[in-house]
Amino acid sequence: MIELVKKSSQLFPAATLMQRSFMLISFCLVCTLAITGCTKKTEDQRTTIHFVTWKPNIPEAWEEIFSIFKSEHPDIELLREIGPHSSSAFHDLLTQKLKNKSKDIDVFLMDVIWPPEFGAAGWALPLDGMFPSSEQKKFMDGTILANTFRGNIYGVPLFIDSGILYYRKDLLDTYGFTPPSTWRELVSQSSAIVAGEAGKGNQIYGFSGQFKQYEGLVCDMQEYILSNGGTILDPETGKAGLAGKRAIEAVDFVRGEIIGKAAPVGVLTYQEPESLDIFVQGKAVFHRNWPYAWRVSNDPERSKVAGKVGISKLPHFKDNRSYSTLGGWQVGISNYSQNKDAAWEFVKFLSSTRVQKILALKAGRAPTRKALYEDAEILKSYPHFSSMNDVFLTAYPRPRTPLYPAVSNVLQRYFSRAISSPDINLLKEAVAASEEIEKIIAMEK
Repeated sequence: MIELVKKSSQLFPAATLMQRSFMLISFCLVCTLAITGCTKKTEDQRTTIHFVTWKPNIPEAWEEIFSIFKSEHPDIELLREIGPHSSSAFHDLLTQKLKNKSKDIDVFLMDVIWPPEFGAAGWALPLDGMFPSSEQKKFMDGTILANTFRGNIYGVPLFIDSGILYYRKDLLDTYGFTPPSTWRELVSQSSAIVAGEAGKGNQIYGFSGQFKQYEGLVCDMQEYILSNGGTILDPETGKAGLAGKRAIEAVDFVRGEIIGKAAPVGVLTYQEPESLDIFVQGKAVFHRNWPYAWRVSNDPERSKVAGKVGISKLPHFKDNRSYSTLGGWQVGISNYSQNKDAAWEFVKFLSSTRVQKILALKAGRAPTRKALYEDAEILKSYPHFSSMNDVFLTAYPRPRTPLYPAVSNVLQRYFSRAISSPDINLLKEAVAASEEIEKIIAMEK
């Protein structure tokens, strides 16, 4: 400081020593305030965005993704709100926030059936200006179609899901079976294997799936109905097909041959985690789930059947073909976000090739970007992605309507009651559900 005072004579030659000291102190104070002000300004310029997501199956993969974003975007602070795992419960959380034009939601995940609803309600921001057709072409056609409603696109596809049949390769080999092509073959094979294993003192079940009253039940039941030549809702006429002969036969098959027979009665309370747990514990021969279950099933730290698992298309009924329900999740932006540019930066990052590859390798999530199905590293870890590419490309969507939540509510109640109550009149219940659905669809016009 003394040296600075001495040198101040060069800066203020006409001033006395006391004046020079005072001027120097003032000068330093001004500089300090300026520096502090600049720092404060930089901190104030950080943009905060709120991301509402669900509880992930593989949290470590998501933690890596968030860590990368934070390090590469120091100007954006990302606040996460973790919602429930259930799609139905997560939908309730999102819609409540969006209806209230909440400021604590900028970016959110959407189930594949929500874009028409969120777009029609004005909750989701149209992304056409940010997400041009040249970029859209890099994604699977079906996923882009699912996000498009009345000419606008409301979400960027993050990963795709479709129903897959998992099976115990070792058990099928032991009993001389190949993967079943029909549902009745599945029941027959599982019955023989369960009986054979019981003779060895090994108690197992034939099948596990998702049959709790929630959105997953609609996905499962659609696969049975479509693979018997039936329909849930005709997209052209708006007529429900639940009361059709083939749809009734499919539901009756699940009620009589799956629940409490091939599968334990407890499957009526199973969502994805519970149904997968019974399979990875070695207690089921066959299992219906989404692609992510491959990684969990073959992880020695989490699965007792690692290395013994095979996959194939879901079965069908005689003289028909297999169907899998189109699933998957998208990233959307709230129309009420006050930080849309920063929100889009996060959406671009989440849906990027790099992040989709992380989700594929570390969470078993099937990419929506076409190019990743030729990625050597992904195919080495998940060779089934190559063989299941046709399934992903042709997976069948659920009814596409902005009123889908109301339609789904009817379907969930009908399917749950139909498969859990052995004595009810299926035709009567199906007619009542169909009439209720058609009234809902009529409100859209």
